[in-house]
Amino acid sequence: MRELVFALEYDAERNTLADTLVDFPDALVRSLSLHATADSLWRVDHATGSPTALSAIEDAFLASDYYADCLATEPCGADSETQILDRTDDTVVLYTCWQRTSICTSIPHLALEYLGDGLLFETRHKQRRHTWRIIHSEDADIHGFFDALRGELAPDIDMDIVRLTGLSSSPASNSTTDEGILSREQHEALTAAVEHGYYEAPREIDLGELAEKLDVPRSTLTYRVRRAEAQIAKQFLENGSVADPLSTA
Repeated sequence: MRELVFALEYDAERNTLADTLVDFPDALVRSLSLHATADSLWRVDHATGSPTALSAIEDAFLASDYYADCLATEPCGADSETQILDRTDDTVVLYTCWQRTSICTSIPHLALEYLGDGLLFETRHKQRRHTWRIIHSEDADIHGFFDALRGELAPDIDMDIVRLTGLSSSPASNSTTDEGILSREQHEALTAAVEHGYYEAPREIDLGELAEKLDVPRSTLTYRVRRAEAQIAKQFLENGSVADPLSTA
């Protein structure tokens, strides 16, 4: 089995729960259990925080326009049910069941399609950052999963790849192995970031502005830059130096 960890960063009004959590910095929602079939999804979440925060979190889960994990940018008409399983002064446990419609999808459903069966999910949602950890088989189509996920995300939702263990090379996408070698796309993204002042102090451009200049989705550019940074950092720790990380092979 292999591990995939990534995080989504939501702008305002992109995710009801994120909009709620940003008002309560100490609150946290983490999954206790998460399962999906082709037609449905159900999960149990454990929320911690102040009584006021927990009340707001309950309202977010019960809101008619919020379906846990749905990636649709418009109301998709999904049939969703949420129940409060347990509540104390500083915790609440929520059960959510979601029946898909033909126009909606979710991260677990994309994972089923590209990463296969037998998946294990873990999620943590704090303020606007929603972190996903997926344990999957060795032959999973990681590249296809991320391509599909980027295609479903709204342009103003950032995706940050935290950790990929055992990611294998795909000739079709010209991606990298974990050997410390940058792909052509990563090389181009990192070169553009350097040339446009992304790494200057103070920063002369952010990734959103750079993505516009390069005419690529912001989430795609973020993925390539973060993966390139991870490759260089790993090479530095393993070898004690980074030898021409931006040079072409």
